[in-house]
Amino acid sequence: MDDVINIAVALLLLTGGFFIFVGSVGLMKLPDFFTRLHAPTKATTLGIGSVLMASMLLTSLRDGGLSIHELVISLFLFITAPVSAYMMAKAALHKKVEPLQRTRQRELSSRITRRQPPE
Repeated sequence: MDDVINIAVALLLLTGGFFIFVGSVGLMKLPDFFTRLHAPTKATTLGIGSVLMASMLLTSLRDGGLSIHELVISLFLFITAPVSAYMMAKAALHKKVEPLQRTRQRELSSRITRRQPPE
């Protein structure tokens, strides 16, 4: 039984490490602010969630009860990551940060410059 749990924890840690790495590379390599914003909010949130699940599994096995600390950390992480991404994107729109031409949707960008709501 311990081997199965250790394998599950190892797989969760490897999965989490992979997604954290992909999010970090995406943050470095993506071309503009708006595409760069997706890497830490999507991939690294999933990666940290996997690491916290592995920690919950191992702590609950070791202590014999449910670990609340990791559960609360996961809750705050999954609430604050989308909110912070939204706030950064909204600030970039107010500062009129220009996206790259190839990533821009022409209809939406013209509506933003004219301040028209979408239909």
